[in-house]
Amino acid sequence: MDDEGPERERLDVSLLRATPTLARLAAGASARTAQWGVATSVRVGTRLIRAAAAGDSPSQLMHEASEEVRDYARHFLGMPNGADPLDSEPAPPPPPDVRLRERGAELLARSADVDYDEPAHPAFKRILEELAPDEARILRLLYTVGPQPSVDVRETKPLGIASGLIEGGLNMIGSEAGCRFLDRVPAYLNNLERLGLIWFSREPLEDPLSYQVLEAQPEVITAMGRARSKTIRRSVRLTPFGEDFCEICLPMDTAEIDALDAGDPITDRPAGAKASSGPSQEASTASGQRSQS
Repeated sequence: MDDEGPERERLDVSLLRATPTLARLAAGASARTAQWGVATSVRVGTRLIRAAAAGDSPSQLMHEASEEVRDYARHFLGMPNGADPLDSEPAPPPPPDVRLRERGAELLARSADVDYDEPAHPAFKRILEELAPDEARILRLLYTVGPQPSVDVRETKPLGIASGLIEGGLNMIGSEAGCRFLDRVPAYLNNLERLGLIWFSREPLEDPLSYQVLEAQPEVITAMGRARSKTIRRSVRLTPFGEDFCEICLPMDTAEIDALDAGDPITDRPAGAKASSGPSQEASTASGQRSQS
């Protein structure tokens, strides 16, 4: 604490000694600025008078005068050619985390705005770009007909020992929806689940007849013939998000599709492949569902 007094006195003395030098620097800068301003005004004024006497266009005169002032300013400030002394430097972009919080704040502000209207979920546009044509058929089936039956084929072992899965998620969704590429139905269902449009439920449907038809399909019979087995009844359903998507984005009848006149049909036919004569009536396997009994 005792050393602070002499240190402060030395600092004050240094500032007093530097005051005349700082004053001379400030006066010199002010004089040069005033000199530059007077010289520039004289040059520009003289040029305007001469141009006006020659009958040049007033707009052209003002443009040339402003360019001359900018050149003088760049020379005085030591700026490179082409730089605008009147333009301020752009502010640096905020860090990524700040931008994310700004977007979050914008969403919260919209949610508090009673006049803000959102006709559809913003993700619907992106989802439409990530769907195959057959996947749209599957969604239309689930929306118009309802949940579809699905079965797991599991081994049956004595004494209640845990049974292994032989085949999971066997269903007839591909043929019921009229898909062209039945071998892709498991991938279609996986993609629809990834997008949050469908889910594989453990709950069976109330109608047992639909399971009887499914269990009579060749794929199910073949899987059950591999070992002593049983079927576990499941279902494939739309999520509430998927229901909203179908209601807003997908036309549900042929008349509406024709009225929309979508242009050339979108196909995912492999290169060189021939058009199929019609959808197969065989059951397809949904590898996306792997549930335990």
